[in-house]
Amino acid sequence: MYQAIKGGQLQLLNSSQVNSIHENAERLLGEVGMQIKCRQAFEIFEKNGADCDAASEIVRIPRAMLEKAIKTAPSRVIIHGRNENHDVLLEKNRVHYGTGGTVMYVNDFETGKKRNAATHDIRDFAILTDALENLAFYVIHTYPGDVREEDADVNRFYWAITNTVKPIMGGMYTMKGLREAIRISEMAAGGADKLRERPFVSFITLMVSPLVMDWHYTDFLIEVAKKGLPLAVPSEPLAGATSPVTLAGTIAINLAETLAGLTLAQLITPGCPTLIGSTSSIMDMSTGTYSGGAIESAMINAGMAQMAQHYDLPIYGTGGQSDSKLNDAQAGYESACQAMAVGLSGSNWIHDSAGLLENCTTVSYEKTVIDNEIIGNVLRVMRGVEATDETLAFDVINEVGPSGNFLAHDHTVEHVRSEFFFPKVSDRRNRAVWEEDGGLDAHARAHGIAAKILAGHRPTPPVDPKLRAEIRRAFPGIKGEDL
Repeated sequence: MYQAIKGGQLQLLNSSQVNSIHENAERLLGEVGMQIKCRQAFEIFEKNGADCDAASEIVRIPRAMLEKAIKTAPSRVIIHGRNENHDVLLEKNRVHYGTGGTVMYVNDFETGKKRNAATHDIRDFAILTDALENLAFYVIHTYPGDVREEDADVNRFYWAITNTVKPIMGGMYTMKGLREAIRISEMAAGGADKLRERPFVSFITLMVSPLVMDWHYTDFLIEVAKKGLPLAVPSEPLAGATSPVTLAGTIAINLAETLAGLTLAQLITPGCPTLIGSTSSIMDMSTGTYSGGAIESAMINAGMAQMAQHYDLPIYGTGGQSDSKLNDAQAGYESACQAMAVGLSGSNWIHDSAGLLENCTTVSYEKTVIDNEIIGNVLRVMRGVEATDETLAFDVINEVGPSGNFLAHDHTVEHVRSEFFFPKVSDRRNRAVWEEDGGLDAHARAHGIAAKILAGHRPTPPVDPKLRAEIRRAFPGIKGEDL
């Protein structure tokens, strides 16, 4: 099991505000309602006693139905790795970081120039994620532009499953692709029952703001829920555009929308492992565009984490993005501020936390390595200060005495690796040594780290070559070369 660190040190909302947001979300669902464009979802709500208007497609979810769904949904969800050491337990304020988003572009590893993402990027980012110690999971975050649309899903999941043993999550584009991704996962697990016992894949479905379940994502939600596999049901309100400009109003509508998704999943399969969630941010009012790196995005997601803890539900959150076009200072401070705020809030599954640039449209190999180090710093802060007789070290201080030195003391040797964070990207040497070694900046150092990982790291255990061949025979739409 992955050793998670607990958050919850940051509480943006007081108890009165939590209760007010809860009441507003219940009223939004019970009085305003959701527009349900998916016919089978509409019928499920209608069959179970929701207030349904077929002409307007509006479904109003009664308070009792919502409260039952919240109680029925598991408070504890495990998304497994193919290697059990990477199993991720999601509950209360246990924090995990990973990749995320679905971007169309990649900063090429060799040239640094922006280009369309390809199947080999899915493979290579899976390898990178598998090796980076502070990333707990791989949300497949590139869309392969070198395959047909109907083959995108099967390629995304094949290249993820065969190149990381960490938990995998992904969004879907076609029902055919979803079913193929589940089938590949079953083959890799050794059968459908074994996948249900230890699901190492999970799926993202999305509520559409404001207050809509469209037919596309909702069909996917129903399919996954029927299988009993883990799914996330986030919504993505954009403050000032598809939700109120006020953060409290955005949190309330975000909460209502994601709870509607949770309710549907529980009506289909009671106890289905479901993560409520947020991918919310703001509209930049000076440009009229989505802002991924805004600090308000982190605040909305931190507020949502508090609401999840109020309901004792696991949450899929967002934090660590940047709007910068380059892997520069802006990329660093935006990602660090977001990762710190959302982590300290106790969000459980923090995606989009590694590699994203340019309003979440482009991913960088080097930034993934740098973000792994940012997350390492954040996790060190969250671990806090341990104050015991051993760590207060009175006897050690007494022994060393005034004008002494602690460097060679056994106490230092025993505790230094647990007390200090040891960076791999940051350079703390003096200037003369740094210049003699090439004077590389953080981007160049991260490039070197990524190059070593991509050249030499492979997941353990690997997927058997015979199974790979069997999968590729069954799904000829899979493109690219296995390593």
